[in-house]
Amino acid sequence: MADAPTAKGRATRARIVEGAAEVLREQGVAFATLDDIRGHTGTSKSQLFHYFPAGKDELLLAVARFEADRVLEDQQPHLGRLDSWESWRRWRDAVVERYERQGDHCPLGALFLQVGRSSPGARAIVTELMRQWQRHLADGIRALQSNGLVASALDVDRTAAALLAGIQGGVAIMLSTGDSTHLKAALDSGIDQLRATAGERARA
Repeated sequence: MADAPTAKGRATRARIVEGAAEVLREQGVAFATLDDIRGHTGTSKSQLFHYFPAGKDELLLAVARFEADRVLEDQQPHLGRLDSWESWRRWRDAVVERYERQGDHCPLGALFLQVGRSSPGARAIVTELMRQWQRHLADGIRALQSNGLVASALDVDRTAAALLAGIQGGVAIMLSTGDSTHLKAALDSGIDQLRATAGERARA
């Protein structure tokens, strides 16, 4: 049975993953080599394979998980504080800014193409990212309900799922065209529909 990783070991592994992410962003997943990553992170070959015994594919999955975590981190602190219309506006702006800054290059998408989108590891990363993202949105909608800003009868989970689907569609179009118009429209329409339920609540 393998020994549990020490705090130092976990820190070293995290440093390699973060450094690898920097290399892959700069050079592209298809062109970066393990030697490039070793050189950038100051890691020996034996050390690299100690932390990633399966080699490059295992490292790429670890970087994909790191990049997935960044998707949510880049939306904070707004994503965790969706309890007013102003906080939703700030979150909306943070999402648009993140993807406009990223441009038409998606590190996460490139990583999944390299390791295979249908591989169990890749699917698990995407599934967890979407689960957490939708949960944050649902929590925000429930916070609006608690503050009397949207209808209490609103189907929270279905509404959060629809909003997330709209965002993903907008991001996909932006990656193809370089234009954030559809992403902005998906966000604005989703928030406008939430606001509209406040009027429905008042009429009820």
